[in-house]
Amino acid sequence: MTMGRAPRALNVRLIVIGAILVLGWVPIGIRLFSIQALASGEHDYAELGLQQRSRVELLAADRGTIFDRHGVELAVSVGTTTVYANPGHIADAAAVARELAPVLGMELGELEERLTRDSGYVVLMRSAENRDAALIRDVVDDRRLPGIYFIGETRRFYPAGQLASQVIGFVQTDDNSGLEGLELTFDEVLAGTPGELVEERDPQGRRIPQAEYRYIAAEPGADIVTTLDPVIQFAAEQALGDAMEATGATGGAVVVLEVGTGGILAMANAPTFDPNDRSDTSPEAYRNRAVTDRYEPGSTLKVVTLAGALNEGVLRETELLEVPMELEVDRGENKDPKVYRDVARHPLEMSVADIVAQSSNVGTILIQSRLGNELHYDYLRAFGLGSAASGDFTGESNGWLEPVEDWCSSTCGPSTAIGYRVDATVLQMAAVFGAIANDGVWVQPHIVTEVIDAAGSHTVDPVVRPVVSEETARVLRELLAGVVERGTGTSAAVTGYSVAGKTGTTEKWLPEEGRYSEDDRFASFIGMVPARTPRLVVAVMLDSPNGDTDAGLDQRFGGVSAAPVFAQVAEAALHQLGVPPDGVGP
Repeated sequence: MTMGRAPRALNVRLIVIGAILVLGWVPIGIRLFSIQALASGEHDYAELGLQQRSRVELLAADRGTIFDRHGVELAVSVGTTTVYANPGHIADAAAVARELAPVLGMELGELEERLTRDSGYVVLMRSAENRDAALIRDVVDDRRLPGIYFIGETRRFYPAGQLASQVIGFVQTDDNSGLEGLELTFDEVLAGTPGELVEERDPQGRRIPQAEYRYIAAEPGADIVTTLDPVIQFAAEQALGDAMEATGATGGAVVVLEVGTGGILAMANAPTFDPNDRSDTSPEAYRNRAVTDRYEPGSTLKVVTLAGALNEGVLRETELLEVPMELEVDRGENKDPKVYRDVARHPLEMSVADIVAQSSNVGTILIQSRLGNELHYDYLRAFGLGSAASGDFTGESNGWLEPVEDWCSSTCGPSTAIGYRVDATVLQMAAVFGAIANDGVWVQPHIVTEVIDAAGSHTVDPVVRPVVSEETARVLRELLAGVVERGTGTSAAVTGYSVAGKTGTTEKWLPEEGRYSEDDRFASFIGMVPARTPRLVVAVMLDSPNGDTDAGLDQRFGGVSAAPVFAQVAEAALHQLGVPPDGVGP
């Protein structure tokens, strides 16, 4: 009997075990059926598996170099290494952290937290110098630490420091994308195209033999060649900095243009900064005031009034005009008349040359009345007012020029004649004088002359258009020479060279109060050298200079504060370019 019961008990146990096995395989079978039949159209599991094994590494493209006109680097990329981890490839994050924390200079807890993140790419050290990266790589190789990888990258470096910093700009630290200046304007040209490395690795981070491997080389960015001359740029920045300190001005800008080409040899701004170390820099210092800041040019804009009148034949350079000390303009009912006055005493009868040399407001208004508002507006537009001067600068202002159909019939013409009711940038005004220096032909100011990429070199050609006749331009240069010889701009004289230019002093508009300031002014001087055969135009603008000179002269006036800056910059630029003296200056 006993022998007969054993097989039945054994059979029961086998049945139970079989049932358990069947029940255990049922969920697996259901899951397999779900994956292979029901969900096969929704997911590509082979692709998901490949994604788990594959590692995609972006290969940074070398950013193009920015050169000055002599081929010297102003912005260059230097090699660095970014160290990163793939936590999915790290089994023991604590052990890896203990080995790496000392060489990475990180707290142990912080490093371990990074090594356990749910991410395939966690940066441990960005833009490490190559010698530092080599030390880290030695530790990783010696200890055979999994999941730690290295990417060769570049860091932007500016060899000249703060020289032309607002013009050159800078890039974002983590991805080298342009943030300011030419780095931003020409970002797409400079950036290049990143490459890609795709390879399959096992859970320990080792490459799988005969697995997928794909390499696409990065395409380096193009280089750009600028018109900047570093010696002239340094002279402009030094002179502007000296003027800021001497006058207490809150800001300023200097532009040096090459006559005929429109090339910007220097563009200085104050205050300034070093793009290699911006840790303590106010964002205000990033602003390229020469192209972003608008101001009413004042008397420097009188040259457009004169140019239009001479070119249209409504004014002869040899005639005499009756010019009272003040002029009253009726503004209609319920409004007080507007009174325009001259600052300096002068005889009732004035020549055109004296009107220019003494910067007579009344005389210029009388000349504008002959020209008329419509023609005056046309010449303002032709000289580039109301439109961005260059286009090479992000954030460049168009200035402001009201359409002539919106001008009033009373004071709009007179006020515009003497440099009010028009907003301009320093670069726009430099281009105005550049046209007079260039025999009446306006040339678009520009700072990039050449783009060099894998396909070769591409020259950038500026826009050129005639504005006034060659004879009108010649007469204007002679009139402007009188400003420096005997008028309001004597402080702009350069030893050994003839100079032609114009002073400007403008009261600052206070929009919150709806009036002009009694104290704050824009002081400017714009001129050309040598006056007989101009090679350079130098434009200087100081924002809110104040105080008196040792001689008791009011530094709020352009002839006192801005004209000496012109002389200092012009002399340095003439010597740098090897322009021989014409023997006219003092």
